[in-house]
Amino acid sequence: MSWLNLSEAVNWPESLSKLTLLRELELSECNLPDVNPRSLAFINSSTSLQLLDLSYNSLNSSIFNWIANVSSNFVHIDLSSNQLEGGIPKGFQNLCSLESLTNCLKTLRTLLKPCLVLRTHLRPWPWQGTSFGDRCRISHVHFLNLSRLQTLDISGNRFSINLSSDWNPPFQLTGELDMSSCKVGPAFPKWILTQTNLFRLSLSNAGLSGSLPHKFWDLFSGLEWLDLSMNQIHGKLPNLSLTSLSICISRANNSFSGPLSSFCAPGIWYVDISKNLLSGELPNCWMQCQELQLLNLGKNKLSGKIPSWLGNLQSIGILRLHDNNFSGELPSLENSTQLLMVDLGNNKLSGKIPTWIGQSLPNLVILRLRSNEFNGIIPFSLCSLAAINVLDLSHNNISGSLPHCLNNITALAHDTGGSRSFTVELVIDISSNYLIGEIPPSIASMTELKSLNLSGNKLTGKLPEDFGNMKMLESLDLSRNRISGQIPTSFASLNFLSVLDLSHNNLSGRIPSGTQLQGFNASQYMGNRGLCGPPLTQSCPGEGTVQDDGIARGTEIDNKEQVSDGLINLGFFISAVLGFVTGFWMVCGSLQLKTSWRYAYFRFLDNAKDWIYVKTVVYKAKVRRTLQR
Repeated sequence: MSWLNLSEAVNWPESLSKLTLLRELELSECNLPDVNPRSLAFINSSTSLQLLDLSYNSLNSSIFNWIANVSSNFVHIDLSSNQLEGGIPKGFQNLCSLESLTNCLKTLRTLLKPCLVLRTHLRPWPWQGTSFGDRCRISHVHFLNLSRLQTLDISGNRFSINLSSDWNPPFQLTGELDMSSCKVGPAFPKWILTQTNLFRLSLSNAGLSGSLPHKFWDLFSGLEWLDLSMNQIHGKLPNLSLTSLSICISRANNSFSGPLSSFCAPGIWYVDISKNLLSGELPNCWMQCQELQLLNLGKNKLSGKIPSWLGNLQSIGILRLHDNNFSGELPSLENSTQLLMVDLGNNKLSGKIPTWIGQSLPNLVILRLRSNEFNGIIPFSLCSLAAINVLDLSHNNISGSLPHCLNNITALAHDTGGSRSFTVELVIDISSNYLIGEIPPSIASMTELKSLNLSGNKLTGKLPEDFGNMKMLESLDLSRNRISGQIPTSFASLNFLSVLDLSHNNLSGRIPSGTQLQGFNASQYMGNRGLCGPPLTQSCPGEGTVQDDGIARGTEIDNKEQVSDGLINLGFFISAVLGFVTGFWMVCGSLQLKTSWRYAYFRFLDNAKDWIYVKTVVYKAKVRRTLQR
């Protein structure tokens, strides 16, 4: 046996020590917390073992010492995705046959595991004792005697490359040079120009500025992959029209300018020149790029019509021409059936949304046509986009009603179990158009939808009663429409809502009780005169707090008194006058007419006065005696 894969087992039999001819041993993804020398004793006795794969475990730095003491002719060692930190021990210099070391070291400040890949005989080992932490400085000392180095990958480490401009490297790389996210610039390193046999060069986010060397493209005619993105490089694009390179070019976020007419090679399969200063129209020479799989020219100053030859690129999967000045109608892309993403947002495109989008692009995941001048209705064929995850038609001149078949979009209506090509949010945005009619009840069937924006239209009617079925909704904006009726009680089931805007409609009734709905600011409901209940201050009819009820009842009584105040005062005055006159003349008049009655009356007053006087004196005497006790 020359090869053994134990990636599915943690323990292995001791009989493995008899496999003296074993050349390759894979122990990746075994969840090994550490290496037990006894359990791997057979490796010490195996003189034929050349490849050891211990990647994706939980090994610590003690693995270095163990490997350094193993008397084996290792050629390839993979320790990536472990818990390694610190430096590589001196014992590694005894591994004379080692050509490849994939060593993902864990730094002290981050959980990232930057990788170092060297393919050479590594004798003597130059990296011993080096700590691959934040901003480790790499100088020419680290490359002494590495005359057979073939591939150098120190990307993702944030190393500071401290090499003089006249440094002459002792090696000639024949594979890959990747120093992405390291501090290489600001000037383009001259020593890289000596590595003319590279097939892959990645200097993304390397702090480069200025222009590329004059003979850059002549020196690297054999490149298959070039990534200079996220730098500050400027200048004109090179003339590749006469070459036959199969090249991936990513130069996003630089300052390249000029036309694209010279920048098309038949073998190009990946082009990202977004976020630059490119101008002019798309050249016809690109129709020869039949291998093109990704074209990203977004955020430039390109203009003119989108050429029809794009529809002949049958291999293209991602097309991004967003944030430019393209105008006219969208040409047919019916033959580009492999398209996953079409992003033409923020241009000046006009005409109707083509029906062929839904008929001929079955794999489309993202369709972004926002901020253009498209008009007409939404074609029903868009409902056939079974894989669509993002449908953005916002800020156009689209009219008509919402298609009732949107629930046919299976990616939005059913859980696909994580089988999507790449992870994106499930979004529908048709805001700021001229849509009319009601929101179709079928929209509630899109249970996987996370964001729905229909704001800024002329939608009418009531909200679907089953709106709460879209339990995955995180953002809902229906503002600035003419929607009426009550908010369905099912809204209280939208437990993941973090953004909600129902303002400026004709909604009425009580806002359904639910933790989410009452947690939003009152401004999210403003402009609906009939809405009431928390978080609004307006109470619903017949409801309110105790204090509010008391105030209401008091106000009601005051109002009644104010209404009848004039009648009460007039009646009281008349009754008082009549009662006084009648009582006075009935008593006093009779005393004047009957003498005996008058004498008896005054004798009664005298006796009453005496009786009151006697009772008062007796009561005072009792109180005085009580106080004395």
